[in-house]
Amino acid sequence: MAQELLTPSTTGPPRGRRGLLPRILPPALYAGRAHALLERSVLVNRRGWMAIVSGFFEPLFFLLALGHGLGTLVGGVAGPGGAPLTYAEFVAPGLLAASAMNGAVYDATFNIFFKFKYAKLYDAMLATPLGPVDIAVGEIGWSLLRGGLYASGFLTVMLGMGLIGSPWALLALPAALLVAFAFAAVGMAATTFMRSWQDFDLVQLAILPMFLFSTTFFPLGVYPRPLQILVEVFPLYHAVELMRGLTTGVVHWGLLGHVAYFAVLAAVGVIVASRRLGRLLLR
Repeated sequence: MAQELLTPSTTGPPRGRRGLLPRILPPALYAGRAHALLERSVLVNRRGWMAIVSGFFEPLFFLLALGHGLGTLVGGVAGPGGAPLTYAEFVAPGLLAASAMNGAVYDATFNIFFKFKYAKLYDAMLATPLGPVDIAVGEIGWSLLRGGLYASGFLTVMLGMGLIGSPWALLALPAALLVAFAFAAVGMAATTFMRSWQDFDLVQLAILPMFLFSTTFFPLGVYPRPLQILVEVFPLYHAVELMRGLTTGVVHWGLLGHVAYFAVLAAVGVIVASRRLGRLLLR
């Protein structure tokens, strides 16, 4: 694989500044070598597995502290369709969605910014057959795997604690992967606009309100209608509603709307990230 990456090629996308992504062909056709970057990420991170696994414990601590601690004081909560749920059963799907989001976003922002601005890793990659779309898809794929790892671990914890009430929960993991992919794509696209580490305060400014208010801990009905409309715009809200519907077994056609939302979000993120990388690296 290393030899292949170091071998010049003329079969990749044009390297000219203006001819980066020809308008005639879709950018996805140039993403055939993204697996090489994905393999590199796995090899590089195999010794730093503790840093990766540690991110799994944050939602677990929230579940233990709020779901089972505060939950003893809260009592029952109305879930999807008005079905009564314990507070732990209500909070757990929201934390599942948040774990997929966090695992994808933090890898697709901080790590990619360092590789791009300081390590100059992507400049070196463009001297190989890899193109900007390959880089975008490869990095987003690794962020997807990290978010999926967090989600699968948390889903296992939910199963062990008896917080899954329906066989539909089998679809929660593919749904979590879609959520992670969308957040990773948008996160990488946003990173291409970052100028310094101070700009990452904006990432926290976006992630924290979504985590707290996207019906993760409270039903949507506790907010006045204007705030409900604002919450319904948040991407994490759609992820929470999707996970909550699958894990509780309240499945309806409206869940497909949440799936379509993330499919569009992922596509937009990949296109913006690849084009921005091309402009910044080949100027």
